[in-house]
Amino acid sequence: MKKRILSMLATGLVALSAHAAEKPNVVLMLADNLGYGDLSCYNGGSRGGITTPNIDQLASEGMRFTQFLCEPGCTPSRAGLLTGQYSIRSGMSLIIVPGASGGLQPDDVTLGTTMKSAGYNTTYVGKWHLGPEAQSQPQNQGFDQWLVGFKGTTDSVLYSESLKTAGAPDGLQKAAATYITEAKKPGEAAKVVQIYDREYRRQIESDIADAAVGYIKEQADKEDPFFLMVGWTRPHFPNDAHPDFVGKSNAGPYGDSIVELDARTGQVLDAIDEAGIKNNTIVIWLSDNGATVTGTVPAEVGGGSNGPFRGELGDGYEGSIRTAGMIRWPGKIAPSVNNEMVSVHDFLPTLANIVGEELPDDRPYDGFDQTDWLLGKQVKSNRQHLLTFVGDRLIAVRWNQFRIYPIEYHSSSTNPVLGGYLGTIRETAGMPRIYDINADPGELMDIAVSGNGWVLGIYSKLIKEYKATLKDHPNPPAPNMTKF
Repeated sequence: MKKRILSMLATGLVALSAHAAEKPNVVLMLADNLGYGDLSCYNGGSRGGITTPNIDQLASEGMRFTQFLCEPGCTPSRAGLLTGQYSIRSGMSLIIVPGASGGLQPDDVTLGTTMKSAGYNTTYVGKWHLGPEAQSQPQNQGFDQWLVGFKGTTDSVLYSESLKTAGAPDGLQKAAATYITEAKKPGEAAKVVQIYDREYRRQIESDIADAAVGYIKEQADKEDPFFLMVGWTRPHFPNDAHPDFVGKSNAGPYGDSIVELDARTGQVLDAIDEAGIKNNTIVIWLSDNGATVTGTVPAEVGGGSNGPFRGELGDGYEGSIRTAGMIRWPGKIAPSVNNEMVSVHDFLPTLANIVGEELPDDRPYDGFDQTDWLLGKQVKSNRQHLLTFVGDRLIAVRWNQFRIYPIEYHSSSTNPVLGGYLGTIRETAGMPRIYDINADPGELMDIAVSGNGWVLGIYSKLIKEYKATLKDHPNPPAPNMTKF
């Protein structure tokens, strides 16, 4: 009898191990402020000396999205990616700035908690930007550890440097400093490893890549599948590239930063290949939003490219929310270039389906399960629309090829060059603006009064459907940095 029980237990363990092996590993890499036109696989190599052979190779081996949509900022897009919801539902529809609170909450369902529930070993490496408090950090949002981490945004190193140059009090300088942290166990407080200043800015991408590569090597022979998220810092300004990449692009600091981003991505892809797990690993590579074209440090103005699209980081135009994205799963997802609409919110429900994890039904989700489309079982994406919020405002609605705006973004009243978050919002006279993004990618011709008023019926319907979800699930107060 004892032998029979042991035999049954052994059989069960083998079955569990085999079941775990069937689940694919997942590596999700997220670039920071990379525009639609910045990679050579998107611009046809037209950006001078900026070449991205490693990312281009990944794109050629998987499905490259030409209509990947996100939210108009680092925090909002990351919130949408992790929760499968519009960022306004979690109170993160503006970038979390130094000194601000807010972020993911203990009851949030995230990619981390979902993959952990599905039996995955989980690790986050790099930039987070989803809340400074411990409850909001990766090690408390489903990830087993957080390596080479920092809570906020890279341009905070400029703020710290300016305080030092201005001779600000030591206490203020210390409070404003940015730190690299790590947490090796779920639930523990992240520990400071070192200061993140302009000098370390040159080193951080190398350290992120090394940590990701080390984790892949460590997990490759383990029974449980793994989920690795990599939050790159490039090409977010300031683009102080590693010395090995300075001058490599012939396109200034921004170009050098992209060349380094490509090389670091190559290190991660090589680790997957060398571990012999390529065929059982889903690799997702995305940018969190479009490039900053105007509102950067002087040496980088005009460095980023959002391709043919109007707008940049922080506003509601196509160039802000349409950027690079691709997914590779050998033998499952056919290599292709696909112009169907997909958004950053879709990855939570899609991955949950792939790994066999059911999402709780006690909250609304704005993401669509795209599994059948990705696997070629259906031709059309499940997404036809996307709402875009900045702070407490609905600023754009996308439906099929139409972009509809209840307000207008303009350059700064004090500086006509600056756009994005540094621009201004102007009310319309009650009639939304409508553009056909297929015929007019630069959004130059408002077609609201040229026989396309019927689109406003769809616009009203989509807003009504969204507002209906708020009855049982009201949003927390949306952030606004200018109204108190």
